[in-house]
Amino acid sequence: MKTSKYIYSLVLAASLTITGCSDFLDTENNSSITAENFYQNEEDFSAATGALYNKVWFDFNDKFYYGLGDGRGFNLYAPYSDYIYPFTDLNETGLTGPLVSAWASLYNVIQQANKVIIGITNSPYNNEDTKKEYIAEARFMRGVAYSYLAMLWGNVILNENTDDLIANPIVNTSPTSDVYEFTMRDLEYAAKYLPGTSSAAGRVNKYSAYAMLSRVYLTYAGYGTDANSGVRSEEYLNLAKKAAQKVIEESPFQLMDNYEDLFKIENNNNSESVFALQWVANGSYGETNTQQAYFACGSEITDDDAAWGYWTRAQPNVIFEYEKGDKRRKATWMAYGDQYPEIQASKGGYTYEKTEQALNVKKYVCGSAKDNPKISRMSCPINTYMMRLAEVYLIYAEAVLGNNATTSDETALDYFNKIRARAGLNPRDAISYEDIRHERRMELCMEGQYWYDLVRRSYYKQQETVNYIKNQQRDVNTPVLWNSETQTLSVDESRDPSSRSIGTIDATIFLLPYPESETVQNPQLKAEPVSYEFKEDRITDLFN
Repeated sequence: MKTSKYIYSLVLAASLTITGCSDFLDTENNSSITAENFYQNEEDFSAATGALYNKVWFDFNDKFYYGLGDGRGFNLYAPYSDYIYPFTDLNETGLTGPLVSAWASLYNVIQQANKVIIGITNSPYNNEDTKKEYIAEARFMRGVAYSYLAMLWGNVILNENTDDLIANPIVNTSPTSDVYEFTMRDLEYAAKYLPGTSSAAGRVNKYSAYAMLSRVYLTYAGYGTDANSGVRSEEYLNLAKKAAQKVIEESPFQLMDNYEDLFKIENNNNSESVFALQWVANGSYGETNTQQAYFACGSEITDDDAAWGYWTRAQPNVIFEYEKGDKRRKATWMAYGDQYPEIQASKGGYTYEKTEQALNVKKYVCGSAKDNPKISRMSCPINTYMMRLAEVYLIYAEAVLGNNATTSDETALDYFNKIRARAGLNPRDAISYEDIRHERRMELCMEGQYWYDLVRRSYYKQQETVNYIKNQQRDVNTPVLWNSETQTLSVDESRDPSSRSIGTIDATIFLLPYPESETVQNPQLKAEPVSYEFKEDRITDLFN
């Protein structure tokens, strides 16, 4: 499998050259360190696992994170960006650049985690509890990577030893159900052995693992042999509820008071951040968050030429869905007349006046070096959220809803309405799946999540989800006009809609094609999957 060419030859290369945004990424470059004299103590373990928050995720974060999650989810419109429109238009192939890069990145995470796990396991260091803690951190990362692979490609290669895969890259995939089982084993191990409090700002803890488990349990609850059964597993719904409850009731995580504050550099690793990728201020390419360059609508924001987001815009479909007064809209999308004091701060702030015919991206757009010295060209060191506490609240509500049409459960409503209250919206006295879908789309918009919400639904209500996507009318470009006085978007009747070609919308859209380069190197990717031989049982005492 060609994936091996993307594996760094030594995990130290990613961990010992990083300086910047987080204490645990601040390490000294020491070229004399080798695999033979590493993994000797806790400091070595910390350096090795620190690498798993950054470089290995770069090609996933750079374009695919939002191109797939929000482009394919139909939150984004970008007719000239070939890293977005293939996903929006449902016609990506095994040659689509971000798809190929994301596959490589996710396997990079996995193989680096494998190196760390093996290195620590074989270490002469004699504190087994400490070793388990850092192994748990690496298994957390590996589990998260496999959770994405399961939802994107389904049957994929499971591997616990990088050297074995390099020696024999022509191997079969394992079935999707085994990929989920593998994911849950990793995250359950992490929940059991990670500490309750993060060892440094930005590091995951056991509640980060419980939060990720709640997402995976909720997803797997719908997975089965009948994609149109309309029913989810009560066992896994209950596990999702318990895992989410554990985070909400026991963890140190708390909701931020102000939604837009979540997306400011100075609030990296805030109280709501359950797991985030950590990017380096003014770092080299591969260590930095490049998203602002793709989102910023003009050079007046970035104060350089890396501002390519004028045609990266909100799909009208998503803007029409915002309720009037929803504070999240302005924090996510720039509309004509919106003011942002943190951008062009020395001039009194930035007022968006680019166009009234579209909304541009605000989330993850932070300004220039004049606004914050940690920003440089194609480098804005704002963390990438992989999981926030707000999502855990919504997972709890959906797990309680389960297979019912509605729920008025007091606790579920309390968590659900806390999200709405922060957004400036009125509470609900009962909630349905549609309420949760809407709230997730608004809360997590431009955080790379919405496509996965649709995939999750397709596991047990596939035809309904296909119909929903058809009704999005992806083949029509609807002309719109923003009214800054009423804060509403409407169809512009003075302009004609246009059409575009999209792929066929059927059950096949819920799995991505394997990268063509991978199938050439390993034809077994397209063969029937082979059941995985697990070396350990599931952990069953997490909720005792």
